[in-house]
Amino acid sequence: MASVTSLSDSVQQHLASALSAALPEAAGADPLLRRSDRADYQANGILALAKKAKANPRELATQVVAGIVTGEVIADVEVSGPGFLNITVADKAITENLAARYADDTGRLGVPYAAHPGTTVIDYAQPNVAKEMHVGHLRSAVIGDAMVRLLEFTGENVVRRHHIGDWGTQFGMLIQYLDEHPHELDHKESEVSGEEAMSNLDRLYKTARRLFDSDEEFKTRARRRVVDLQAGDPKTLAIWQKFVDESKIYFFSVFDKLDMEVRDPDIVGESGYNDMLAETCRLLEESGVAVRSEGALCVFFDDIKGPEGNPVPLIVQKSDGGYGYAATDLSAIRDRVFNLKATTLLYVVDARQALHFRMVFETARRAGWLNDDVTAVQLAFGTVLGKDGKPFKTREGETVKLENLLDEAVERATAVVREKAEKVGLTEDEIVENGRYVGVGAVKYADLSTSAVRDYKFDLDQMVSLNGDTSVYLQYAYARIQSILRKAGEARPVAHPELALAPAERALGLHLDQFAETVLEVAAAREPHKMAAYLYQLASLLTTFYDQCPVLKADSPAQVENRLFLVDLTARTLHEGMALLGIRTPGKL
Repeated sequence: MASVTSLSDSVQQHLASALSAALPEAAGADPLLRRSDRADYQANGILALAKKAKANPRELATQVVAGIVTGEVIADVEVSGPGFLNITVADKAITENLAARYADDTGRLGVPYAAHPGTTVIDYAQPNVAKEMHVGHLRSAVIGDAMVRLLEFTGENVVRRHHIGDWGTQFGMLIQYLDEHPHELDHKESEVSGEEAMSNLDRLYKTARRLFDSDEEFKTRARRRVVDLQAGDPKTLAIWQKFVDESKIYFFSVFDKLDMEVRDPDIVGESGYNDMLAETCRLLEESGVAVRSEGALCVFFDDIKGPEGNPVPLIVQKSDGGYGYAATDLSAIRDRVFNLKATTLLYVVDARQALHFRMVFETARRAGWLNDDVTAVQLAFGTVLGKDGKPFKTREGETVKLENLLDEAVERATAVVREKAEKVGLTEDEIVENGRYVGVGAVKYADLSTSAVRDYKFDLDQMVSLNGDTSVYLQYAYARIQSILRKAGEARPVAHPELALAPAERALGLHLDQFAETVLEVAAAREPHKMAAYLYQLASLLTTFYDQCPVLKADSPAQVENRLFLVDLTARTLHEGMALLGIRTPGKL
């Protein structure tokens, strides 16, 4: 089915036609239409057009109103103030538009695809091999997953990349220890859980570190092993691969708890670009983008200086010949642009790395790898804070493990679900499953309902609350609708455009109509918190609707059907909108 023209677009077309008739030189001008609390919509564009044409804005507004055809789409227009237009949409138009969305058999609710889709490589959820994931990994994973879903829904070709930390000097230490103690990781993957796998690696790492710090001979062997690793020694690589695989068992278990799909082919860590590093440095040096400074290969920037006013360079290659993060990140850009044919590179990375990425992107632009056809953007995010407003830590001052945090969220949520379980007839299996969906959804929504760049406080009590701006509130709104639909008996959702709408029905209907433009705007602006805001407002309008408009006890069979249609479309919109944020909507809660 083709996409559905929104009411705002229909109103805009009527306005534009009347505007060009009243002021021919204004053909194609934007009437600046927006939702209003004074009417359904308000158009503010006439003031600027009148100023440009040296006309009286109120007189021009009156002329425009005279040329607007009312009836099918626009019920009434009035001039307000110095030349604003207050526009009321016909009830029939609202219902017919929603009926078209409801009839969309593609499941897209009439949402069109983006006008000019491209290929976005999105770099997110970047854990480190041999290290447990902590709360600091949460935001990249959750925001990145939501952006993947949103962009794919709009028709973008999305390539996922998990740039895991799987290279560096600590791996020489680990490999040497494992080589000397070959049975430390002796088990089959099928026999061990992700947590056990990482516990083994964590124990291995700590033991190797103690030996490294206390035994000079082991330290020498470990450093030699780093050289072997970088040179591609087969035996060294085989051991390295073993604990990369161990770490992946763990990563997949954590991502599974987050209800996120992470596919093995999408994991391309730092090691994946090793073969490109020397060439990246050669290209930068030969083009003059990078220069040698005290033996290191550096890129300098006039506008980037340190605390003492000295230039801060991007070090691509160290004076000892080793490669830093910059070399890997620049090689990744080359791969993503020239091999993956990306038009957009999106990095969901902590805001504290903003300077690094600013320098990397500028270097890539100077080298010609980024240009007008390829853009690179850091979707920077803030810090997860505790209730005290400080970075979230355990009571012992340690970083909170992501698994522990998710387990506690699910435990709290399951208790909330269990309180109402008997009333709605949930089995024990349903309580456990819904507890997981509510708990994980609560964590995700708390993150996604905050503008990414802002810090936010992690407060589980608030997150699993049935009141306020929480995912639980939205999930209960969805479940409540499903309960009504189950109790409807013979009555079915059917649109009745001939019926007049109550104020709460109109408000709900007009907001439902905004779903399509919200999805496209959120995806284009990379602002998933605005989708969360849209859904929260939708659930709030639904609550008002319930208070004012009986559904199954409406005045007539036609009104029952029409209200069932309205709530069912609301449920479908909540379901789709939450899915785009990676959050489930259980049918019974």
